[in-house]
Amino acid sequence: MRINKIIDLSVTVEPGMATWPTNPEVIIKDVQTFENDGYKEELYSSSTHTGTHIDAPLHMYPPGTSVDRIDLSYLILEGYCIRPAFSGDEIHVDAIRRVWKDHYDGKAILVNTGWDKKRAKTRQWQYEFPGLAEDTIDFFGKHGTRLIGIDTLGIEPASHSGFPVHRGLEKYGITFIEDMANLHSLVADKSYLIVALPIKLKDAGGSMARVVAIDLA
Repeated sequence: MRINKIIDLSVTVEPGMATWPTNPEVIIKDVQTFENDGYKEELYSSSTHTGTHIDAPLHMYPPGTSVDRIDLSYLILEGYCIRPAFSGDEIHVDAIRRVWKDHYDGKAILVNTGWDKKRAKTRQWQYEFPGLAEDTIDFFGKHGTRLIGIDTLGIEPASHSGFPVHRGLEKYGITFIEDMANLHSLVADKSYLIVALPIKLKDAGGSMARVVAIDLA
């Protein structure tokens, strides 16, 4: 096996970054310094759903699996990037079907909307982003999808009331990654090894993650 390329799909976490509007601000500050202590160490504070992060099935579905108990085969697996069309803020199942291939079944699916290029503390980025429509839930469930990633703040539009897509996908045991970056760097219909490892936080509904796509020669 030879690694041809590693593509970083993660957002840099920093104070002042654009996050989900109701989340607390990111705090990173020195608690030890070279000048005073001979080494550098930081205090960090944020929501667990900050920047590129994993939503565990427990996030909005109480019987679901917490982030520390997700089977690693759902987090390290073959995956593909798709670029479905969307109207308004919803990506409907017909758009998913038009780009779907049989070999996507049971794999990770990364949805490239191009929205990460709009990243900023604006109403457009934080409230008007596109996401999966409710009619996609059973499609992904029946095709055995294990992991879904998207380059917006949420797997479904902010306009949805009650987070029906979150709850529906989580009932199928599907894990997802939100707020991804650089999906435009992936070639559509090309197989990658997707590695999405969250911090192992006990009983948590999610956690920040460093996510990469590995192009294996």
